[in-house]
Amino acid sequence: MTGKPSLRTTLTFLSDLKENNERTWFAQHRDEYDAARQAFEDFLDEIIDPLRGSDNLQFLRAKDCISRIYRDIRFSKDKTPYKINMGAMIAPGGWKSDVLGYYVSVQPGGESMVAGGLYSPSSEQLLSFRKMVDRDAAKFKALVSEPAFAKAFGKIEGDSLKTAPRGFEKDHPEIELLRLKQIFAWRKYSDADVLADGFTQDVIKKCNILRPFLRYLQEVIA
Repeated sequence: MTGKPSLRTTLTFLSDLKENNERTWFAQHRDEYDAARQAFEDFLDEIIDPLRGSDNLQFLRAKDCISRIYRDIRFSKDKTPYKINMGAMIAPGGWKSDVLGYYVSVQPGGESMVAGGLYSPSSEQLLSFRKMVDRDAAKFKALVSEPAFAKAFGKIEGDSLKTAPRGFEKDHPEIELLRLKQIFAWRKYSDADVLADGFTQDVIKKCNILRPFLRYLQEVIA
């Protein structure tokens, strides 16, 4: 990696972008953006390579995984044109994959993360998850309570309904799982973590820990 830009370049650019989130500034600093993106691509390549065999990523390129820097502002009150993070979905097919994968994001201010799961599930996917929980939640609960998973990600995150979803009893023994509207795990990193020597290896480790969780969810919603 000698001579290539580091993630410090990425964090610095994104910090500056947060303070200057408008098109004229971005155009004037396009070279800095290109260097920041290249550093992020290099980082992703180092993550993807050891996962190729285990996750069917043989032909995946980092640039296929990265989301656009441009925000969709059509229906948003926030009209700033650019995202203040660089995010990627590591999965067969990259960013537009229909297979659950590893979401990796670099964002200054301690907002960098590795995550995975059902962040924006369709109504059909959510119903499939709830039917699994209703039928037998034992395997899912075992996966998320496995010591390595619990240490890496803590509790399953996600917004919840205030009451039982339609078709399920309020006193169901797994009502907390049934109320979930999102089912995902994530681990945040400080800026110091991102710049530490072992960051890439730690993200790879977290992806390996996430794999059984993602594969089970994929089976459930298939």
